[in-house]
Amino acid sequence: MSGSKIVNVILAIILPPLAVFSARGWGTETILSIVLTICAWFPGMLYALFVVLSD
Repeated sequence: MSGSKIVNVILAIILPPLAVFSARGWGTETILSIVLTICAWFPGMLYALFVVLSD
């Protein structure tokens, strides 16, 4: 696992939308992550981990 992926995993646990943004850029995945995080933090975190680890 590279250093940037480790940083993205840590960000996905703390700030999920920021991790998705750093992994994929601005787009529908980031917006979905923001919405999930606003609704409840846990689904946003799971989605961010999925996006970061699926690369």
